[in-house]
Amino acid sequence: MRKTLLIVAALYTASAWTADQKPEPAPAPVPVPASAAVLTPPDLSRLQAALNGEKPDSIQPAAIAGLYEVVVGGQVLYLSADGRFVVQGDILDLDSHANLTDSRRGELRGKVIDTIDEKDMVVFSPEGPVRHTVTVFTDVDCGYCRKMHSQMAAYNKEGIKIRYLLFPREGIGSESYNKAVAVWCADNRQEAMTKAKRGEDIGHKTCNNPVKAQYELGQKLGVRGTPSLILDNGEMIPGYVPPTQLAQLLAQDQTPKTPKTAAKP
Repeated sequence: MRKTLLIVAALYTASAWTADQKPEPAPAPVPVPASAAVLTPPDLSRLQAALNGEKPDSIQPAAIAGLYEVVVGGQVLYLSADGRFVVQGDILDLDSHANLTDSRRGELRGKVIDTIDEKDMVVFSPEGPVRHTVTVFTDVDCGYCRKMHSQMAAYNKEGIKIRYLLFPREGIGSESYNKAVAVWCADNRQEAMTKAKRGEDIGHKTCNNPVKAQYELGQKLGVRGTPSLILDNGEMIPGYVPPTQLAQLLAQDQTPKTPKTAAKP
């Protein structure tokens, strides 16, 4: 994830020392009561300096006493109360078997997706009642994206609405990017999407379009391949999932607990 790499690189750069310098020994850990973690705000000066002054999106006590959850650029980090130590990784609850960090990521991801108007997506809706809505970052040229699209009728039959966001994997200005723009600028976007995913030539129309913004959004949300499915609760599943299997997943409790498997993108 580009944003995560930038954050981590900034933190490493800020904490680096030259070869002839010796690191200062870390002090012995001091347990911090949960009540103190709630009442004492963390020192953000080191973190903000490492991130060139970028301010956190949110700060709140973490599930572990003495740590704070800090959201920066949509990414979840953990910070010690004195602001000296940053932890990047997942917190797992051994009692509930829940990945608390992944649940938080899903919550944040869902909030971002909720801000996008459907008029800025290419939507394929069931003729009957909509039971579930899945937002998919897609590339018109990727094999599994094409396989998924070829089964659109089956997804819709399961009551699943598919909403496409455009994510040309080869990047802005690539051939896939130009095809995505052509899909968006077509008079009938659904028809153009279907033709493009069949490998048909849809021309090279251009217009004001959200393709660049959607590609950058996907990078921010951690999309590393296509298709990447975002469920109703913000959970992201990378890869193709067959219609019946996806319907079963959506019918279950969608609170992320353990990673779900899908075909590799």
